[in-house]
Amino acid sequence: MYLYVYAGYGYNAGMDQHVRTFISALRSTIPVFFGYMSIGIAFGFLLVTSGVHWIWALIISVAVFAGAAQFLAVGLISSGSSPVEIGIAVFLINARHMVYGLSLLERFQFFRRFKAYIIFGLTDETYGLLTTVEAPEGSDPEVFDFYITLLNHSYWILGSVSGALLGRVLPYDAPGIEFSMTALFTVLLIEQIKSIRKAAPFVLALGICILLHLLQVREQLLLPAIILSALGTMALPADENGGAS
Repeated sequence: MYLYVYAGYGYNAGMDQHVRTFISALRSTIPVFFGYMSIGIAFGFLLVTSGVHWIWALIISVAVFAGAAQFLAVGLISSGSSPVEIGIAVFLINARHMVYGLSLLERFQFFRRFKAYIIFGLTDETYGLLTTVEAPEGSDPEVFDFYITLLNHSYWILGSVSGALLGRVLPYDAPGIEFSMTALFTVLLIEQIKSIRKAAPFVLALGICILLHLLQVREQLLLPAIILSALGTMALPADENGGAS
C-alpha cells in the first residue's frame, strides 16, 4: 500500500515538474512566437505567390527550419537556380550556426535523448534563449532546452503554413512581396556591418559582384560570387576579415 502511494506520488510529481518546465519554456518563447508568426506568414505567402505548391511551406519549414535561408531559397527556386547553387548558398548563410554549436558544446555534452534535435533547431532566436534563460529549479536542462527548441520550431511551421494557405485563398497577386526577401537580407547585412565593423569583407564582395557582372557572368552569378568572396575573405588579414587581430 505504502509502495503504491509512493510510486503514485513520484509519478505525479514528475508530471508536475514536466508541466512547470513546459510552461516556463512557453513563457520564454512568447516573443519568438510573434516574430516567427509574422515572418513565417510572409515566407509562406511569398512561396505560394511564386508558384510553389503550399505543401512545400510545411516540408521546408519542418526539414530546413532556417528563416533567412528559406527566403533565399524561394528566390533561387523562382529564378531556376540549380540544386547545387541552392545548397551552397543555404549552407553558407547558415554557417554561423556551427559557431553557435561550438559555444554550446559544454552545455550539450551530457544531453542524450534530445541532443540531435536541439542541435538541428539551433536558430538565432533559439540560441539567444538557450544562452540567457535558465531552466526552472529542479527541472532537467535537456528537457527545458528541448521544449524551447520545439516551441520555436512549431511557431515557424505554423506561421509558414498559415501564410501559404492564405496565399491560396486570398484574391491578391502580392505585387512587390518578393521585395521582402531583399529587405530581409538588407537588414542582415546592416547587422553584419554593425557587428563586424570592418569594411574590407563587404567592399571585397561588392567588387567581386561588379567584376563578374562586367565579365557577363549574370545568369549564374550567385555561386561564383559566394565562392570567390569566401576565398577572398579568408585571404584577408585577421584584423580585416572580422576576426581577432
